[in-house]
Amino acid sequence: MNPLSLSYYTVPELDPPATVDVAAACGCDHIGLRLLAGQPGSDLLPIMTDRALRRATRQRLDDSGLTVLDANTARLVPATSVSAFRPFFEVAAELGARHALATADDADGDRLADRLAELCDLAAEYDMTVQLEFVPWMRVASLVDAGGMVQRAGRPNLGIAIDALHFDRSHGRLQDIAALPAAWFAYMHLCDAPAGWAPDKAALLHTAVKERLFPGEGGIDLVGLLRALPTNIPLALEIPTERLARALPARQRVARAVAATKRVVARAHEREI
Repeated sequence: MNPLSLSYYTVPELDPPATVDVAAACGCDHIGLRLLAGQPGSDLLPIMTDRALRRATRQRLDDSGLTVLDANTARLVPATSVSAFRPFFEVAAELGARHALATADDADGDRLADRLAELCDLAAEYDMTVQLEFVPWMRVASLVDAGGMVQRAGRPNLGIAIDALHFDRSHGRLQDIAALPAAWFAYMHLCDAPAGWAPDKAALLHTAVKERLFPGEGGIDLVGLLRALPTNIPLALEIPTERLARALPARQRVARAVAATKRVVARAHEREI
């Protein structure tokens, strides 16, 4: 069974200590921490400035045996100063994060490659990797885009985080995964979504942050994705379900997500039996 991580967007109503509690109760191995909405200095979440909250989170992690898989999000835009992300990495490292999730929305490819390399060098000071997530409405919009940028940046601690929704909505192909080094894929974001969808940014954004589906309940080829990626990489459950959350508590939603994930993973491994 792939290790499971509970991502922020699945339970956005919970603070980090409560997220650890729910993740542990539902059989997850890790959590994902959201530290920034994108830009340093202006999009801070409470854990970035609240030392008591960080201590409480660290204690819950130690007590439960869970660890932090990734911290997000470091977004690179034209005005970004990479050095301003240092507090982000300090907090991520304090809480034991292995990876930093990054997105990129800069049309200047040379500048973006340079800043991505600089971000990786900063992450390396904290013994962390950077995982570049492609997003259909940003400049690095597809797996092909991300692969080219990783090659240009040329850093050993740089990889690609595939989000199942973004892979599907960017018309990703399984052969595009096979064309890239397996070592570039440290984990993936798992969810499902309807087969039919509108291509405009507002609709894509709404689905991404508000209304995804549990694995196996939509039209994404999750079995194919899991078979194309390295075996047993961690699966970060990023499954916002805003409407369902009005009626179903976090623990019950996460339990459903975990059960659905296990069924899809079992299907993916059937060919190996």
